Amino acid sequence: MTTAPLLYVCVRPQQGAAAAEYESFRTAMRLEKADLAQLDLVREPLADDVFERFAGLVIGGSPFNVTDPESTKTDAQRALEAGLERIAERTATGDGPAALFTCYGIGVATRHLGGEVSRAYPEDTGPVGVELTDAGRSDPLFGGLATRFTALTAHKEGTAIAPPGSVLLAQNDGCPVQAYRVGDHLYATQFHPEPTTRAFTERMAVYRDDGYFDASAFDAVAGRVLAASVTEPARMLRAFAARFGPAAD
Repeated sequence: MTTAPLLYVCVRPQQGAAAAEYESFRTAMRLEKADLAQLDLVREPLADDVFERFAGLVIGGSPFNVTDPESTKTDAQRALEAGLERIAERTATGDGPAALFTCYGIGVATRHLGGEVSRAYPEDTGPVGVELTDAGRSDPLFGGLATRFTALTAHKEGTAIAPPGSVLLAQNDGCPVQAYRVGDHLYATQFHPEPTTRAFTERMAVYRDDGYFDASAFDAVAGRVLAASVTEPARMLRAFAARFGPAAD
Protein backbone atom coordinates (compact mmCIF):
# COMPACT_ATOMS: atom_id res chain seq x y z
CA MET A 1 0.00 0.00 0.00
CA THR A 2 1.29 3.43 -0.92
CA THR A 3 1.68 6.18 1.64
CA ALA A 4 0.98 8.98 -0.86
CA PRO A 5 -2.31 10.83 -0.28
CA LEU A 6 -5.35 10.72 -2.50
CA LEU A 7 -6.84 13.84 -4.11
CA TYR A 8 -10.51 14.85 -4.26
CA VAL A 9 -11.10 16.83 -7.45
CA CYS A 10 -14.05 19.22 -7.14
CA VAL A 11 -15.99 20.08 -10.30
CA ARG A 12 -19.00 21.66 -8.55
CA PRO A 13 -19.46 25.46 -8.71
CA GLN A 14 -21.52 25.33 -5.48
CA GLN A 15 -18.87 25.43 -2.76
CA GLY A 16 -21.17 24.26 0.04
CA ALA A 17 -22.19 21.17 -1.93
CA ALA A 18 -18.55 20.57 -2.83
CA ALA A 19 -17.45 20.73 0.80
CA ALA A 20 -20.14 18.20 1.74
CA GLU A 21 -19.13 15.96 -1.15
CA TYR A 22 -15.51 15.99 0.00
CA GLU A 23 -16.61 14.90 3.48
CA SER A 24 -18.76 12.16 1.97
CA PHE A 25 -15.80 10.77 0.02
CA ARG A 26 -13.48 11.04 3.00
CA THR A 27 -15.94 9.37 5.36
CA ALA A 28 -16.84 6.60 2.91
CA MET A 29 -13.16 5.80 2.34
CA ARG A 30 -12.41 6.10 6.07
CA LEU A 31 -9.53 8.48 5.49
CA GLU A 32 -8.07 11.18 7.68
CA LYS A 33 -8.09 14.69 6.23
CA ALA A 34 -4.32 14.50 5.73
CA ASP A 35 -4.84 11.49 3.47
CA LEU A 36 -7.38 13.15 1.15
CA ALA A 37 -6.28 16.49 -0.29
CA GLN A 38 -8.59 18.80 -2.24
CA LEU A 39 -8.42 20.55 -5.61
CA ASP A 40 -11.17 22.94 -6.72
CA LEU A 41 -10.90 22.48 -10.49
CA VAL A 42 -13.67 25.02 -11.05
CA ARG A 43 -11.43 27.77 -9.73
CA GLU A 44 -7.90 26.35 -9.92
CA PRO A 45 -5.93 24.80 -12.79
CA LEU A 46 -4.65 21.24 -12.73
CA ALA A 47 -1.04 21.51 -11.58
CA ASP A 48 1.63 19.88 -13.71
CA ASP A 49 2.93 17.82 -10.78
CA VAL A 50 -0.43 16.41 -9.68
CA PHE A 51 0.34 13.00 -11.17
CA GLU A 52 3.53 12.72 -9.17
CA ARG A 53 2.18 14.02 -5.86
CA PHE A 54 -0.90 11.82 -5.47
CA ALA A 55 -1.51 8.09 -5.52
CA GLY A 56 -5.06 8.42 -6.76
CA LEU A 57 -7.70 10.98 -7.70
CA VAL A 58 -11.45 10.85 -7.08
CA ILE A 59 -13.58 13.14 -9.22
CA GLY A 60 -16.91 14.25 -7.83
CA GLY A 61 -20.16 15.12 -9.56
CA SER A 62 -21.38 18.38 -11.07
CA PRO A 63 -24.47 20.09 -12.46
CA PHE A 64 -22.55 20.48 -15.73
CA ASN A 65 -23.25 18.15 -18.65
CA VAL A 66 -20.77 16.98 -21.27
CA THR A 67 -23.51 17.05 -23.90
CA ASP A 68 -24.34 20.72 -23.32
CA PRO A 69 -23.79 22.68 -26.56
CA GLU A 70 -20.26 24.06 -26.59
CA SER A 71 -21.67 27.54 -27.22
CA THR A 72 -23.46 27.43 -23.85
CA LYS A 73 -20.48 26.25 -21.80
CA THR A 74 -18.70 28.78 -19.62
CA ASP A 75 -14.95 29.27 -19.73
CA ALA A 76 -14.78 27.59 -16.32
CA GLN A 77 -16.58 24.49 -17.61
CA ARG A 78 -14.36 24.24 -20.67
CA ALA A 79 -11.25 24.61 -18.52
CA LEU A 80 -12.26 21.96 -16.00
CA GLU A 81 -13.26 19.56 -18.77
CA ALA A 82 -9.79 20.01 -20.26
CA GLY A 83 -8.33 19.22 -16.83
CA LEU A 84 -10.44 16.08 -16.49
CA GLU A 85 -9.41 15.00 -19.97
CA ARG A 86 -5.76 15.24 -18.91
CA ILE A 87 -6.51 13.05 -15.90
CA ALA A 88 -8.36 10.51 -18.07
CA GLU A 89 -5.59 10.37 -20.66
CA ARG A 90 -2.83 9.94 -18.09
CA THR A 91 -4.55 7.38 -15.88
CA ALA A 92 -5.92 5.31 -18.76
CA THR A 93 -2.35 4.41 -19.70
CA GLY A 94 -1.56 3.12 -16.21
CA ASP A 95 1.49 5.37 -16.14
CA GLY A 96 0.86 7.26 -12.93
CA PRO A 97 -1.85 7.41 -10.28
CA ALA A 98 -5.28 5.84 -10.38
CA ALA A 99 -8.48 7.80 -10.95
CA LEU A 100 -12.15 7.29 -10.16
CA PHE A 101 -14.52 9.43 -12.24
CA THR A 102 -18.10 9.69 -10.97
CA CYS A 103 -21.35 11.01 -12.49
CA TYR A 104 -20.42 14.02 -14.70
CA GLY A 105 -16.83 12.80 -14.69
CA ILE A 106 -17.71 9.53 -16.41
CA GLY A 107 -19.08 11.57 -19.30
CA VAL A 108 -15.87 13.56 -19.72
CA ALA A 109 -13.73 10.41 -19.56
CA THR A 110 -16.02 8.51 -21.94
CA ARG A 111 -16.03 11.24 -24.58
CA HIS A 112 -12.30 11.87 -24.39
CA LEU A 113 -11.39 8.19 -24.62
CA GLY A 114 -13.54 7.57 -27.68
CA GLY A 115 -16.87 6.44 -26.25
CA GLU A 116 -20.28 8.04 -26.70
CA VAL A 117 -22.32 10.09 -24.23
CA SER A 118 -26.04 10.50 -24.84
CA ARG A 119 -29.07 12.24 -23.40
CA ALA A 120 -30.96 9.01 -24.06
CA TYR A 121 -29.90 7.53 -20.72
CA PRO A 122 -30.90 9.84 -17.87
CA GLU A 123 -31.94 8.48 -14.50
CA ASP A 124 -34.29 9.97 -11.97
CA THR A 125 -33.00 11.26 -8.67
CA GLY A 126 -32.96 8.51 -6.09
CA PRO A 127 -32.09 4.85 -5.54
CA VAL A 128 -31.64 2.49 -8.48
CA GLY A 129 -30.69 -1.16 -8.81
CA VAL A 130 -27.26 -1.94 -10.26
CA GLU A 131 -25.98 -5.34 -11.38
CA LEU A 132 -22.37 -6.43 -11.77
CA THR A 133 -21.25 -7.99 -15.03
CA ASP A 134 -19.14 -11.13 -15.07
CA ALA A 135 -16.06 -8.90 -15.35
CA GLY A 136 -17.30 -6.82 -12.43
CA ARG A 137 -17.56 -9.91 -10.24
CA SER A 138 -13.85 -10.56 -10.70
CA ASP A 139 -12.68 -6.93 -10.59
CA PRO A 140 -10.33 -5.91 -7.73
CA LEU A 141 -12.68 -3.10 -6.60
CA PHE A 142 -16.12 -4.41 -7.53
CA GLY A 143 -15.57 -8.12 -7.02
CA GLY A 144 -16.21 -7.95 -3.28
CA LEU A 145 -19.61 -6.32 -3.70
CA ALA A 146 -23.01 -7.93 -3.83
CA THR A 147 -23.87 -8.98 -7.38
CA ARG A 148 -26.94 -6.74 -7.24
CA PHE A 149 -27.01 -3.63 -5.10
CA THR A 150 -28.66 -0.23 -4.69
CA ALA A 151 -26.93 3.01 -5.62
CA LEU A 152 -27.93 6.67 -5.80
CA THR A 153 -28.20 8.51 -9.11
CA ALA A 154 -29.28 11.86 -10.53
CA HIS A 155 -28.15 12.62 -14.07
CA LYS A 156 -29.41 13.95 -17.40
CA GLU A 157 -27.00 12.06 -19.67
CA GLY A 158 -25.26 8.70 -19.70
CA THR A 159 -22.70 6.60 -21.49
CA ALA A 160 -24.23 4.99 -24.57
CA ILE A 161 -21.00 3.32 -25.70
CA ALA A 162 -18.07 2.81 -23.33
CA PRO A 163 -14.58 3.72 -24.57
CA PRO A 164 -12.75 1.23 -26.79
CA GLY A 165 -10.79 -1.26 -24.72
CA SER A 166 -12.77 -0.57 -21.54
CA VAL A 167 -14.20 -3.32 -19.34
CA LEU A 168 -17.88 -3.00 -18.41
CA LEU A 169 -18.26 -3.64 -14.69
CA ALA A 170 -21.86 -2.73 -13.82
CA GLN A 171 -25.11 -1.97 -15.61
CA ASN A 172 -28.87 -1.65 -15.31
CA ASP A 173 -31.85 -1.27 -17.62
CA GLY A 174 -32.12 2.50 -17.34
CA CYS A 175 -28.46 3.25 -18.04
CA PRO A 176 -26.49 0.46 -19.73
CA VAL A 177 -23.09 1.65 -18.49
CA GLN A 178 -23.06 2.11 -14.72
CA ALA A 179 -19.34 1.44 -14.27
CA TYR A 180 -16.30 0.54 -16.32
CA ARG A 181 -12.53 0.23 -16.05
CA VAL A 182 -9.84 1.22 -18.53
CA GLY A 183 -6.56 -0.58 -17.90
CA ASP A 184 -5.85 -1.10 -14.23
CA HIS A 185 -5.91 2.53 -13.03
CA LEU A 186 -8.97 4.29 -14.46
CA TYR A 187 -12.41 3.57 -13.03
CA ALA A 188 -15.66 5.39 -13.80
CA THR A 189 -19.13 5.16 -12.28
CA GLN A 190 -22.38 6.76 -13.39
CA PHE A 191 -23.85 6.41 -9.90
CA HIS A 192 -22.69 8.44 -6.90
CA PRO A 193 -20.66 6.08 -4.70
CA GLU A 194 -19.89 8.44 -1.83
CA PRO A 195 -23.02 9.90 -0.15
CA THR A 196 -25.10 8.44 2.60
CA THR A 197 -28.82 8.74 2.00
CA ARG A 198 -28.95 11.71 4.38
CA ALA A 199 -26.09 13.48 2.59
CA PHE A 200 -27.79 12.82 -0.73
CA THR A 201 -31.02 14.51 0.39
CA GLU A 202 -29.00 17.51 1.57
CA ARG A 203 -27.43 17.71 -1.90
CA MET A 204 -30.91 17.42 -3.42
CA ALA A 205 -31.89 20.58 -1.55
CA VAL A 206 -29.04 22.49 -3.22
CA TYR A 207 -30.12 21.38 -6.71
CA ARG A 208 -33.85 21.38 -6.04
CA ASP A 209 -34.61 23.75 -8.94
CA ASP A 210 -32.08 22.40 -11.43
CA GLY A 211 -34.40 20.01 -13.24
CA TYR A 212 -33.27 16.70 -11.75
CA PHE A 213 -36.70 16.10 -10.23
CA ASP A 214 -40.00 17.88 -9.73
CA ALA A 215 -39.25 20.39 -6.99
CA SER A 216 -42.79 20.05 -5.64
CA ALA A 217 -42.11 16.33 -5.09
CA PHE A 218 -39.02 16.93 -2.96
CA ASP A 219 -40.41 15.29 0.17
CA ALA A 220 -41.55 12.18 -1.69
CA VAL A 221 -38.23 11.78 -3.51
CA ALA A 222 -36.28 12.39 -0.30
CA GLY A 223 -38.42 9.80 1.45
CA ARG A 224 -37.53 7.16 -1.14
CA VAL A 225 -33.85 8.04 -0.77
CA LEU A 226 -33.89 7.86 3.03
CA ALA A 227 -35.68 4.51 2.95
CA ALA A 228 -33.02 2.94 0.71
CA SER A 229 -30.21 0.70 1.93
CA VAL A 230 -27.03 1.89 0.21
CA THR A 231 -23.98 -0.04 1.39
CA GLU A 232 -22.04 -1.40 -1.57
CA PRO A 233 -20.89 1.81 -3.30
CA ALA A 234 -19.02 2.91 -0.16
CA ARG A 235 -17.40 -0.52 0.04
CA MET A 236 -16.09 0.02 -3.50
CA LEU A 237 -14.61 3.36 -2.43
CA ARG A 238 -12.87 1.72 0.50
CA ALA A 239 -11.46 -0.86 -1.90
CA PHE A 240 -10.16 1.98 -4.09
CA ALA A 241 -8.48 3.62 -1.09
CA ALA A 242 -7.03 0.33 0.07
CA ARG A 243 -5.64 -0.51 -3.37
CA PHE A 244 -4.34 2.90 -4.41
CA GLY A 245 -4.00 5.11 -1.33
CA PRO A 246 -3.43 5.29 2.42
CA ALA A 247 -6.63 3.60 3.56
CA ALA A 248 -7.39 3.64 7.25
CA ASP A 249 -7.80 0.38 9.12
